[in-house]
Amino acid sequence: MTNYGQPVVKIGDTGDAVRQAQRGLRRTPNLSLAVDGEFGPLTEAATKEFQQSVGLTPTGVVDEPTWRVLPNGLPMPTLSEGSKGSAVTSLQEVLTRGAVGLWETTPKGIDGEFGPNTAASVRAFQSWARLSPDGVVGQKTWDAASALEFMVGLQHTIGVQHMEAS
Repeated sequence: MTNYGQPVVKIGDTGDAVRQAQRGLRRTPNLSLAVDGEFGPLTEAATKEFQQSVGLTPTGVVDEPTWRVLPNGLPMPTLSEGSKGSAVTSLQEVLTRGAVGLWETTPKGIDGEFGPNTAASVRAFQSWARLSPDGVVGQKTWDAASALEFMVGLQHTIGVQHMEAS
């Protein structure tokens, strides 16, 4: 279980465990929930909604039973020029499919290597999603525009498998 051993988190809590819970809740999917590490009223409401949807008592507290059924809350990898592997391949596929009529710049091939063309496509996507166009796929980029991480695939979360990056 990818969320195993996490502490109980509730309203008023802050930190990495809260971010992991928020990422898991976003993957239910509740795309409106911000991953900010602060367990506030919106996180509590999302927790209650999720708990009710899976047959748990809606307490709004992410306790062990909730962690057990919550989707993987591990972060996605940061990808930039020089990164290689299946996460890059999936990213390139999504950037290629989505570019038409939206951000218009493709990575000019799907080879699993994050080079200058992939960086240009990421910058175009970031501009389209109203993010700072730095060409690096970090958490803000993963979260953008209906959660890019869903389209690329959660099998690439950090800690689930060996990370392929240079």
